[in-house]
Amino acid sequence: MEIEFLEQLKNYPSAYPNDEDYKGTIAGINLQEIESLEQLYNNGNTFPKALRELLFLAGSYCYVLDYLGDTQEELQTDVREWLSNFDRSITRPFFAIDAHNPGEQFLYVYLDEDDDPAVYQAYLPTRNDILPFTILQSTLSEFINVHVDMVKKGYNPF
Repeated sequence: MEIEFLEQLKNYPSAYPNDEDYKGTIAGINLQEIESLEQLYNNGNTFPKALRELLFLAGSYCYVLDYLGDTQEELQTDVREWLSNFDRSITRPFFAIDAHNPGEQFLYVYLDEDDDPAVYQAYLPTRNDILPFTILQSTLSEFINVHVDMVKKGYNPF
């Protein structure tokens, strides 16, 4: 697959390239697995290009995202269950890209946007000071690139 949006992740595949014990190297999933996910979560329509690149490069492991150790399909099932547990819903087709505070909070992209969709955050518990669904004001590639830059500078991307 040609990488157009996530070249920085492709070119910096390990969080700790000089560490002999743990490099934190990205691990992708193959195109057949991506197509299967497209069938399940996007009615067979192709995902936005930046999301396909992310899955291809780092769909099994990404040092700037937390998949909770799950497969992509398990992560998608989990976040949909969390939505149900909090009586919340997302009506547009979406794909979770990160889960933090398991059971309560995750990042996602809408699948009906352009090739480099915006990143959104879902915060499911009811709080007056936090909206349940907010845009992070960055595209998927910008989000990944900023976090790769943080790692390159020695900072924790979370």
